[in-house]
Amino acid sequence: MKESNMTGNTNFPAPASQLLTTSRRQALAGIAAVAAAPLLPLSGKAAFAFPVKSHNPQPRPAGQITPATLTVTAGHAGAIGPFFPGLSYEKNTLWEPLFTPSNRDLIGLFQRLGRGVLRIGGNSVERNTWNAKGAGQTRGQIAPGDVDALAEFVKASGWKCLYGVNLEGIARGITTPELAADEVAYVSRQMGASLLGIEIGNECDIYGHPQNAFAGHWSLDQFIALWERFRKAILARTPGVPVTGPASASNYEKWTIPFGETVTKEQITLLTQHYYRGNGRLPTSTAEFLITPDPRLVKELAALQEASKEIGRPYRMAECNSYYHGGANGVSDSYASSLWVIDFLFDCARGGASGVNLHGGGNGGGYTPIADEDGRIVEARPEYYGLLLFTMAGQGELYATNLAANGLNVTAYAVKPAAGGLNLVIVNKDLHQSLEITAQLPHRARSADLLHLTQSSNGATGPELLAHSGVTMQGSPVSRDGKFSPLPAYSVSTHGSRLTCYVPALSASLIHIV
Repeated sequence: MKESNMTGNTNFPAPASQLLTTSRRQALAGIAAVAAAPLLPLSGKAAFAFPVKSHNPQPRPAGQITPATLTVTAGHAGAIGPFFPGLSYEKNTLWEPLFTPSNRDLIGLFQRLGRGVLRIGGNSVERNTWNAKGAGQTRGQIAPGDVDALAEFVKASGWKCLYGVNLEGIARGITTPELAADEVAYVSRQMGASLLGIEIGNECDIYGHPQNAFAGHWSLDQFIALWERFRKAILARTPGVPVTGPASASNYEKWTIPFGETVTKEQITLLTQHYYRGNGRLPTSTAEFLITPDPRLVKELAALQEASKEIGRPYRMAECNSYYHGGANGVSDSYASSLWVIDFLFDCARGGASGVNLHGGGNGGGYTPIADEDGRIVEARPEYYGLLLFTMAGQGELYATNLAANGLNVTAYAVKPAAGGLNLVIVNKDLHQSLEITAQLPHRARSADLLHLTQSSNGATGPELLAHSGVTMQGSPVSRDGKFSPLPAYSVSTHGSRLTCYVPALSASLIHIV
């Protein structure tokens, strides 16, 4: 399902409705938190603080403006819990190396997103073997020094880690359940409370495909039997270590859900699934298609949410991104990904997922929120900005929204943080039409401030969907070390329980209401 230096999969952690007991400070990690807020010390806590109020009226967009109405009600529509955002990387990155305590730029970019989950997995899980006596930084091997560096990185960033071990390699004689158990025992000691869970294998549903290790003779029953051998060996060495699964590529109906029903909640702490919008090698994998509604995702999320409830375990989209095969060159790394990922993340939250891990890594023309090369951070890519806006909307209950925008490709979401207030996110994906939004809120609004995500190229008259640079949040780029100094938020007009604002074409707005 994944090729090139980047891969893609998806999984979901615990139901967000169970994860709303966040601290006041975590909940404030939301929106307007932004204004020139420096990163906090390396504590992994909320990376933002609310800006000082100022009178800064939002300018009227140029060109044609379409009126739209948004109604927000207090009806429950989902939730965003702690550690919902996440990133996923190939296991190769441990020996390259990328995740080290000295990589302050990457730590800064992680911290800018608040607290999340780093998944170490991907196709390269099955091509790397544990070597307890290895020197480290050796191709094809994971040694104690590689894990030490990862553990220090994770703790410095304040994130948690979902860690994958080789399963398919047993067919090629490069791993065993005992070897995996040795690796997990060491990882667990070094990670401590930072370890969210262990993945055994990667994308088990494609092991039987041509040229794979079990080509022509593979089934779910065979996988479960082999997975159980590894799980028992792992728990014999490290009792109580959290084990997740099945990390399937796409077959949620025939693999993920039956897997969860068979192993039950006694054997896993988290049900995991991967998801991509389409094949990055097809000409139909365009930027325009990427930003259209995705009914297939909504259907899959509903099925996973029901299965999660049935087995009593949360689910997480542990590996995912736009288009698989590393992305669609020139599309997955374009501004379109900024807008797409906001909708994707909110769809997952409304679908009951406990979190999402966006796969990435490298500096190619495909997908990755953060570009890196030879262990050095190159830049925050457009997709990172959409992820940032989502995390700035904060943690809490999702309120129901109803948006009437004359048939335009526009979406709206409402987050009710535990600390109070209300945060709205409006994503206008129309290529030409700006919107004048009149929003009816579930309560009176004393004031409202708006932050704007957009793209601008030199000489262009408006945002360009296929642009690869020029993305900003309230006029500010995010530097490669996570520093971020946005301009003052726009003040939005409020009248009782109603507010009015503009959302220009091809842009997203984050509105904080008190």
